Amino acid sequence: MAMNYSDKVIDHSLNPRNVGEIEDASGCGTVGNAVCGDIMRVYLDIDENQVIRDAKFKTFGCGAAIATSSMATMLVKGKSIQDALAITNKAVAEALDGLPPVKMHCSLLAEEAIHAALWDYAEKNGIAIEGLDRPVHDVSELEEEHCA
Repeated sequence: MAMNYSDKVIDHSLNPRNVGEIEDASGCGTVGNAVCGDIMRVYLDIDENQVIRDAKFKTFGCGAAIATSSMATMLVKGKSIQDALAITNKAVAEALDGLPPVKMHCSLLAEEAIHAALWDYAEKNGIAIEGLDRPVHDVSELEEEHCA
C-alpha cells in the first residue's frame, strides 16, 4: 500500500531539522510505541523565563516519525512552557500538511515526547506545570483517544 505524504513530510523526513542532543538539557523526554517500534527522545533548553530557547531530537523510526520530531522541535522553539504544552499531535500533523491516518501515531509520539521533556524539566526544578500530566512511555495506549 503506497502512502501519500505531503511535500513537507518528505522534506522533514529527508532533511530533518534540530537533530541531535542538548548537553545539560533543561528537560529530556523519551517515549515509544510498542506497536510500531518507534522511539523518540526530545531535549529542551529552557531559559529563566520558562521560554524554550532550543529543542533537539533523536528518533528511531519511520520517515513520518522523523518528520513529526523535526516539526515538533520547530514548533516549540521560542515558545513559553504553556504554549509548548498546548501543541497537540493534530497541530504537528497540520504543520506538516497532514499525515496518512495510519501514521497519526507518529504525531502523537511527538506531542508526548514534548510533554515528557517538560515533565523532566518540572521535576528537575521542583515545579508543577499547570495542565501537564505524567507522560506515558508507550503511546500505543493513547492512540485511540488522540488519533480517532
